[in-house]
Amino acid sequence: MIIGYMRPYEGDINCKNQELSLQKIPCDTIIKEEHGSAKKRVQLANLIDSLLANDQLVVKRFFTLADSTRHLLELLEAIQEKGAYVQFLDEDIDTSSSTGKVFIHTVKHLLDFQSNVISERTKQGVSRAKKKGISTGRPRKPDENVKKAIEMYQSKNYTLAGIKEKTGISKSTLYRYLEG
Repeated sequence: MIIGYMRPYEGDINCKNQELSLQKIPCDTIIKEEHGSAKKRVQLANLIDSLLANDQLVVKRFFTLADSTRHLLELLEAIQEKGAYVQFLDEDIDTSSSTGKVFIHTVKHLLDFQSNVISERTKQGVSRAKKKGISTGRPRKPDENVKKAIEMYQSKNYTLAGIKEKTGISKSTLYRYLEG
């Protein structure tokens, strides 16, 4: 089965460009997402769940299907697990072909590269901050608030919600100080 998928986005709010592209393909059905938001893409989730072996999902471009490199890889792997394929019209990639299979492998490497770059930049930023004497990580709560929260807790006259309201110290932070 050949299934077209489209969703609204800023450059194609009414999905007209996508629809024109998908009509050139002999799609058995075309599924349209009601919104362009990255969250709650119900039609896409249902589509992925219902894919059968050898089904072909057709989309106009990467962005139609995924919102990030990680999301793209997750979807490609889910589709591959079903034994189905994706065809990206604008990028001229079809995962049922040998070059399409290489593409999935390449996306994995690009995602790893992207993660490594972010990790390395974060480490460099932390290192530079430490050299400048800047404290890294989550700011610690002022000691007076912590002492007050511990006293309130030990008095057994306050609920955890009451302690948080008066001191700003969360339950998990309070327990961490009590254990330490």
